[in-house]
Amino acid sequence: MPNTVPESVEGLSANRKTVHVAVGVIVRDGRVLIARRPDKAHQGGLLEFPGGKVEPGETVQQALCREIAEETGLVLTEDSLEPVIGIRHDYGDKCVFLDVWSSHSAQGEPEGKEGQPVSWLAPEALKDEEFPAANRPIIRALRLPHRLAITGTIENAPAGLARLGAALDRGQPDSLVVLRAPTLPGAAYLELAAAALGGCRERGVGLILHGAADLCRAVPDVQGVHLPWREAQQHSERPVSDDYWLGVSCHSAEQLRHAERLGADYVVLGNVLETLSHPGQPGIGWAAFQALAATANVPVYGIGGLGPEHQSRARALGGQGVAGIGFWW
Repeated sequence: MPNTVPESVEGLSANRKTVHVAVGVIVRDGRVLIARRPDKAHQGGLLEFPGGKVEPGETVQQALCREIAEETGLVLTEDSLEPVIGIRHDYGDKCVFLDVWSSHSAQGEPEGKEGQPVSWLAPEALKDEEFPAANRPIIRALRLPHRLAITGTIENAPAGLARLGAALDRGQPDSLVVLRAPTLPGAAYLELAAAALGGCRERGVGLILHGAADLCRAVPDVQGVHLPWREAQQHSERPVSDDYWLGVSCHSAEQLRHAERLGADYVVLGNVLETLSHPGQPGIGWAAFQALAATANVPVYGIGGLGPEHQSRARALGGQGVAGIGFWW
């Protein structure tokens, strides 16, 4: 699998060279290996995912296998590594590119070879404030599914609920569903959301509302809200609490930057390919998706003409996975 570092990574700061850091998400039995940084180190005392600087002449996979062995004693193979996310961050005193890869097949029992405490933690137990600021997108990427299911436009609540139940029973969503019904009046949408919430809970799927940010206050037990761009552009800061997922629909680099300023937990980006709903209108294509995803410091789903068969490609090009309607609805 190729190195994910874009050629422009060293341009994060005009005055300082960016440090390329290989970061490992080592997963075993659903838990992730976490270490604590030495008190005297940069960002000392905080938790971190193991890894280290990519040396000249190394690929990120080679560096990660070496660093994990040196830090924890675990043995990785390069072909076991899968891309997670790439993050560019300027700490003020230091610019870094975190090139994050995961493995589920590390061999051995971990120990802190450099004196650092190590432990296995569930992704749900990872708290933003206990990690360096640049790690927030990694935590989001670990908790989010690789397929984000979005309902087709629901115009009639009873029929929509029946179709939602049937779609959920087919088992396509990983763990989250975005409830999209833009033509329903506000009160009718809230009634639909309250009814849909029960069906999603029964099937172990989280429900994300679609539309205005204040929907979460009306149906507080949902998992979050997804803002179409027309809604997102009206906000200058995060419009919901950190207890909720916040998603944003984006179509350009400028919109991605705005979503990041809002503190979005994920974005959907596209259309990547031509869609059945817009025949004859080509999407942005995979090359543009890769280029835009490479600039994003937030998990990015590809959308538009995509299904589960495109999930691996989207991830290999720097995305979280795929989002869409047609593959499951």
